Amino acid sequence: MTNIRAAVPLRADVTDLAAAKLHCKRTEIEEVTVVRRSVDARRKPNIFLVFTLQVTVKREKQILSRCRQDKDIQPVTPVKAVTPVYGTVPLTARPVVVGTGPAGLGAALALAGHGYRPIVLERGYDVDRRTEDVRKFWETGIFNAKSNVQFGEGGAGTFSDGKLTTRVNHPLLRPILEELVEAGAPTDILYMYNPHIGTDILRTVVKRLRFKIERLGGTVRFDSRLTDIILDEGGAVREVVVNDGGRLATNLVILGVGHSARDTYYILHARHVFLEKKPFAVGVRIEHKQELIDKAQYGCNAAELGLDAAEYNLVYHGPGNRTCYSFCMCPGGTVVAAASEEGRVVTNGMSRYKRDSGTANSALVVNVTVDDMGGNSPLGGIEFQRRYEEAAYRAGGCSYKAPAQTVGDFLGRTGAGRADSVQTYRPGVVRTDLRRVLPEFVTETLAAALPYFGRKIRGFDDNNIIMTGVETRTSAPVRIRRDETTREAVRTKGLYPVGEGAGYAGGIMSAFLDGTETAIEIMKKYRPLEVR
Repeated sequence: MTNIRAAVPLRADVTDLAAAKLHCKRTEIEEVTVVRRSVDARRKPNIFLVFTLQVTVKREKQILSRCRQDKDIQPVTPVKAVTPVYGTVPLTARPVVVGTGPAGLGAALALAGHGYRPIVLERGYDVDRRTEDVRKFWETGIFNAKSNVQFGEGGAGTFSDGKLTTRVNHPLLRPILEELVEAGAPTDILYMYNPHIGTDILRTVVKRLRFKIERLGGTVRFDSRLTDIILDEGGAVREVVVNDGGRLATNLVILGVGHSARDTYYILHARHVFLEKKPFAVGVRIEHKQELIDKAQYGCNAAELGLDAAEYNLVYHGPGNRTCYSFCMCPGGTVVAAASEEGRVVTNGMSRYKRDSGTANSALVVNVTVDDMGGNSPLGGIEFQRRYEEAAYRAGGCSYKAPAQTVGDFLGRTGAGRADSVQTYRPGVVRTDLRRVLPEFVTETLAAALPYFGRKIRGFDDNNIIMTGVETRTSAPVRIRRDETTREAVRTKGLYPVGEGAGYAGGIMSAFLDGTETAIEIMKKYRPLEVR
């Protein structure tokens, strides 16, 4: 049943809502499962929860007959499970999965569950040691290039809002969500319209996924950075080199390295793997009191209505095909230091599951085209990002403090004040002109967008609002070209690029799905390994 609406705060339980919709007694309902729950705040203060429910009832035929004129009530059509079909080509060695982000974990879980015994390489450390390294960086500014917000168990998503939204509809999505719930994610991710896990719970989830891979016959190796791929004369994968020394024989590599493994892109380029530039976006992080966002979206604090902290999604279309938009909005979160290379400053947003920091933040970014990057190298986007990350590092005093500026100062408003500013980035900020650390086309578009956003959300562009730079890791600046059907890299046999770093995903769920689907395609070709 769809489009079941209930005013907030919710007074009835879902069984009562189902009975009312079906015009039946509560006792005639055997089971109710929430399939989807969203919030409709378009006509505040009249705000509604909107449910999709799956209901098991007594006398199903009679109830369906009685409700046959209601298009929102339909019998359930079972979703066919995706069952891998094994191929016949023998593997000469265990497959190698590079990276423990969502794409790598998805691929490794699928392969391990069907007898392929993958070896998983992660350049960073396990999530417990990584968490301590990140905490130390945020508190002291002591940076670890091996273990940070970008590198380590779980990938960049481990220190994020843990969003699980995706624009695709696929039969594998539900099993993936159930896999995450089994590993400790909250059950509401199975039905929330914009589900999220939160960084606190996600750290436990990724650890349990690793344990499952190992129970199923896989091997996970930390502090194991891919430093070369050895190809045979025909351009097929033969070996991988780890930490500039150790070698692993393999004829199958799933590459889920994420969008910040810049050294890996250079290795692939040197091995003539087909790379191409890909558009992305850069900008700043902006912070507001969560109360401001709640009142703009709901007319009052979210808690008064029994709702989660409010989110927003803003887009401004400027001249010359420039767009400024909110990205990775984190209700009740913080702005975090997300550098992955020495001498460069990067920002990102992070939330815990409860989203209770009292502060909302989002990236405000402007699109970067292939032409903006300059040159002919497919790695031009990386150098573009590095240029502005280095500028931000210098502007922050070369200490991993970040450059920051109020909206009033950025827009040059007369008498712009600085009182009552919300700022959460650690190890701290240095007030400066953000035009010094971003391209002119970005700052000009941002300057035009801010007043426009202020008309959408009152107070969004107030003079005291803090913006912190720079946000450069919105998506990969490179795409590793692959065959659309087999997912094997063009020109490089045995190499399977997956996830955000390969340019084929845009978040945790889409990356997990991409890794899983790629593993299924591999299974169609290769037969499982013999258990030794």
